[in-house]
Amino acid sequence: MKRRSRIAALAIAAILAGHFAAPAAAGELDQLLERIEQTQAADAKLRREREQRFRAANVEQKQLLDALRAQVATEQVRGDELKTRFDSNEAELQQLEQALQARTGELGELFGTVRQTAKDLAALVAESPASANAAERVALLEQLGESKVLPDIAKLHAMWRALQRATVETGRVVRESADVVASNGEAARAEIVRIGEFAALHGADYLRYEPAGRRFVVLPRQPVHVDAATLAALHDGAPGYLPLTIDPTRGALMGMLVDTPTWSERLQQGGVVGYTILAVGAIGLLIVFVRMLYLGRVHARMRRQLRDLADPRDDNPLGRVLQVARQAEAADPANLELQIDEAVLRELPRLTRGEGLLKLLAGVAPLLGLLGTVVGMIVTFQAISLFGTGDPKLMANGISQALVTTALGLIVAIPLLFLHTLLAARGRTLTQLLDQQSLGLAIMARE
Repeated sequence: MKRRSRIAALAIAAILAGHFAAPAAAGELDQLLERIEQTQAADAKLRREREQRFRAANVEQKQLLDALRAQVATEQVRGDELKTRFDSNEAELQQLEQALQARTGELGELFGTVRQTAKDLAALVAESPASANAAERVALLEQLGESKVLPDIAKLHAMWRALQRATVETGRVVRESADVVASNGEAARAEIVRIGEFAALHGADYLRYEPAGRRFVVLPRQPVHVDAATLAALHDGAPGYLPLTIDPTRGALMGMLVDTPTWSERLQQGGVVGYTILAVGAIGLLIVFVRMLYLGRVHARMRRQLRDLADPRDDNPLGRVLQVARQAEAADPANLELQIDEAVLRELPRLTRGEGLLKLLAGVAPLLGLLGTVVGMIVTFQAISLFGTGDPKLMANGISQALVTTALGLIVAIPLLFLHTLLAARGRTLTQLLDQQSLGLAIMARE
């Protein structure tokens, strides 16, 4: 093999020498042959070293594979043992459960009822204002309700005492310390008066209980029909019976009270149209007030003038008509009657002034209410188009505006109509009185 390689190398060298150079000396060929042999020896050594490394790695990998196979076999044996043990334990557990069920009998249902009752009682006590200082009682009930083991007699007695305590607390009026959040947001420990589960007071303020923080919060809006002196007397421990407002729903009604808008807030819901209707009503009432004062004063003066027709005064319509009749006594009856009629006609506008404007305002008020209704419905449909119908609170603003403006229009229009009728009747009475007296003067002139 080596000889063939040498012959091939010499042949290649001869061919190369024949193509690229002139015939070389014998010494140069020997050097070339020596370099070729050295190169081949180095390559052979490198191949041997690589082959040795591959064989060593192969042995190592084989040893690792054997170790892994042995470990897998060990784990399989261990798995079979564990499975056998698991099956044995499961069978034993089933036997024990059957034995426990046989021994407990009806007590299993009883303990299930106990756990369910403990859960319900824990939720009830946690939401009660009486549990503000009873965190340990709530924790005991929750632990009993979530327990997976059978409760012993001590835990059953503890649950019975908690139930009895919750029942007693509903009928007690107690003074105790609790965390109170004032209307400005500041929280502090303060003394409160708790009336069962239905009301809690701090001074003259009603409180609302927050179960999450176990604290009381001063209501931002207190009940209207509650005497502050009565609340203060109750807080100070006054003897005897005191009338008091309570919430049998344990806070739901008080929460609705906070959300109920006041009269000022309802007027604000009417918007610009609502305030315009109120302005119309105010103008109408002002006209009625001024005209009623004027007509009352004129009526009194005319009554006084009726008692003294011989001395006409110019401070009332009847007196001015009498003055015109006296000045025209020398005229013929037809001319005198004509002047009396002219004097009466001059007085009529003063007696009926403002009635037309008041009637107009009474008619405009419901129309403004209808306008507010249309605007409110536009706002409602716009909210529906933007946010959908998922949240009714988003539509409440437009609906409130529609209803409030309609109500304001009717509230203003109905009284103005009655007042207009009253004002017109008062003016008509004075006009009839003036017509009667002028007719009497005309008859006297003809005679």
